[in-house]
This record gives sequence, structure tokens and C-alpha cells, in this order.
Amino acid sequence: MTHIAVLGSTNMDLVAYVEKAPQRGETVTGRAFRTIPGGKGANQAIAAARAGATVSMIGAVGNDPYGAQLRSTLEHSGVDTDHLRTVEGPSGTAHIVVDDEGGNAIVVIPAANGTVDHLAPGDESLIASADALLLQLETPLKAVVAGAEAARAHGVRTILTPAPAQPLPPELLAVTDLLLPNEYEATTLTGLSDPIAAARALLDQVPAVVVTLGAAGSLYAARDGADPLAVPAPSITAVDSTGAGDTFAGTLAVALSEERPIREALHWAAAAAALSVQRPGASASMPYRSEIDKQHNA
Repeated sequence: MTHIAVLGSTNMDLVAYVEKAPQRGETVTGRAFRTIPGGKGANQAIAAARAGATVSMIGAVGNDPYGAQLRSTLEHSGVDTDHLRTVEGPSGTAHIVVDDEGGNAIVVIPAANGTVDHLAPGDESLIASADALLLQLETPLKAVVAGAEAARAHGVRTILTPAPAQPLPPELLAVTDLLLPNEYEATTLTGLSDPIAAARALLDQVPAVVVTLGAAGSLYAARDGADPLAVPAPSITAVDSTGAGDTFAGTLAVALSEERPIREALHWAAAAAALSVQRPGASASMPYRSEIDKQHNA
């Protein structure tokens, strides 16, 4: 079975559902509130586990009730948490507003995630045993770089979601095999608003790029000289887009580790993301392999 390692964040998502997100200085009345385990790292781990991989999580939670719940959620989703540290203080939180069109705005408070600034004993061995390492930017860059360098040293594929969007250090780009930005992140990294132009520009720094485009699907470009590949997304009505990108990333990592052709891998990941946006929440919305297969073959 495919083994995916994830180095990243765990957060408790505090989600408010509103008709329309408030503007600066505005107060609106919401229609519901939920606490949902999340964090980009944990979300990608759960997505990969539900897509059929053996998954191990490297990160940290606080010694608060949220931390216990986050660990339990990962374990019940089949994610190994032996390398998920428990530290003094609060767990990370994400404060999310979801509007009736399924859009969201998010404020992340790292808390325990901020302590993940190095590889702990055993982390490199775990990474070395994996088929792929999933990375994001909700933990300190120092550990992200260390994880990617460990993966490169052991011939493990690295897949980096550059979120929250920020300048990426050359030493991280040098050990990234696949960069997975959304359209906004691709623009932030390159200054180019056209996804194809942005993807081509990013190939100066990494060997392959997938730009996710929401309802428009995804775009793949690589240094092999072929034209960029555009893959559409299924036509659906979104309820909550929170976690869709993480669902796509986790599922894509599984598909690529199973050595599926890139077009099929992107279609499969798009099917998973389409299922996730039709349900509320992040980790709670992520589909299982049988559901993904059914959507993919529809």
C-alpha cells in the first residue's frame, strides 16, 4: 500500500456560516457555527488516508481539549500519529467565515504549530520510508525545508502546497518536486495573473507545477517540453469550499504514488475535491476511495 508522510499543521476550525461575509467594520448575523478538526497538514493527511494510503502525520498539538480531539480525529481517520507531538499551550485554530455561495475567508492562529521548527528524532526515518511527502506553509519554514531536504536525500517525492502564500526560499524550491498552488498563490509567487504564464514561470524554479483553479479544474505544467495540460473539474454546486484544495492535494499524492498517468491522477483528485465541496467542513467533508472512484467513473 502507498505510504504518504505529511509534515504540517493541525488546527481546530471554528466555522461561522453566513449569507454574506462581513466587510471591514460590519457586523452580520450568522446562521450556524461548528467546530471541525482541520489544519492544512491534518486535512491533507485525512484526505490521503481516505483515498486509500497508509498515512503518517508529523506536527504538533497543544495539551488542551482541542489537541486531544485533533489527535483522535486523525487516528479515527486511519492516520498514524506517533510523530504528532503534544506541547504545552493551546492547539492551533482557524477562524473561518463561509458564505452561502460556498466561499470562505480564514484567519489562522498557529499556536502549537509554531513549535514545529525542526525535525524531531525519528522524523527523517519516517520520511525516508514514504512514497511521498506532503508539505504546506502553516508551520515554520525551517522545518518545511528540513523535511523537503530529508525527502530529497532519500529519493522521496515532495509535494508542496504554498499556502499561506508567501515568498519561497531558494533552498526549499530546490528540493520541491511538485509545486501545488491555487490560482491566487500562483499569482502571488510570480506576479502573473494568467495561470498558464504563471505555471511556466514557476518551472524556472521547480520541475513540475499543478495550479488548481477551483470550479475551472486544474492546470499541469512540467519541464518535459509538452504543452500545459488543462483538466476540467466536475460540474457541481458548492456548499463549502473549505478544505477542497487539501482534499485535492492528498488525493493527488496517492494517485501519483500509485504511478497513475498525470491526466488520470488530476481527474481523480478533481473528483475528490468536487465531492468535498458539496459537504460542510474541511476534514469532515473528505470522501473515501469508493466514493472518489464512483465520482471519477460517472
